Amino acid sequence: MKNNLKKELNKLVQKYETKNFINDDPIKFPHLYKKREDIEIAAFISSMFAYGNRKIFVAKLETLFNYMGNSPLAFISDHDFNDNFLKSFDYRFSKGVDLIQILTILKELYSKSSLMELFEYGYKQTKSVKGMFQTVIDYFYSKVTMPVTQGFYHLLPNPKKNSAMKRMCMFLRWMVRKGDVDFGIWNFIPTGELIIPLDVHVARLSRELGLLTKNNNDFSAVTQLMQNLSMLDKNDPVKYDFALFGYGIENK
Repeated sequence: MKNNLKKELNKLVQKYETKNFINDDPIKFPHLYKKREDIEIAAFISSMFAYGNRKIFVAKLETLFNYMGNSPLAFISDHDFNDNFLKSFDYRFSKGVDLIQILTILKELYSKSSLMELFEYGYKQTKSVKGMFQTVIDYFYSKVTMPVTQGFYHLLPNPKKNSAMKRMCMFLRWMVRKGDVDFGIWNFIPTGELIIPLDVHVARLSRELGLLTKNNNDFSAVTQLMQNLSMLDKNDPVKYDFALFGYGIENK
């Protein structure tokens, strides 16, 4: 059964992990850039807003990156963020002030460091991906100076609440894995330690295939799923995200 499942999932990986995947995925926005800092900033922002209706949040991100121009790094470094476009930029739970606060924190971070260095510091300090996420989230929470809404905390959820951390896991996959879709520009984490972004499609198909038995889509479910996927490929278990997500989307 295990060998048959691995064979079928590997076929689906080959089907979906192609450059065509980029066209309708939020990863298309960081693919607009070449410089590492631009890629990671664009990827971080894109991943945060990647929830809800896919067409709607992709369209919202399209307007945002058109506004930011040729370099997200240059934008956050030079812009004062005090304009009507950013103030009025809202999406579901988040308001303009939430985005402005995140951009302000990124501006300060990149004046002396980068997202890569922040994540790397967290990983080396905690020796775990979840611990790294906590370090990053604690950093952003500690820098809040504006009257943000709950949307800020939805964009940057707290791992302590046992969230599956889907969007943060997706961002990390983009940065660490190397392939036709993912960038592979961070090398301080082995691909074998990456965590699958658990969305409703991945969770549903994982349960149908017997890879997941837990009922809630929380971090404990992610842990169980990763244990089973690691039995299929211990060095790159998150590659199966393409198989489960792609097939789940086409057959929802």
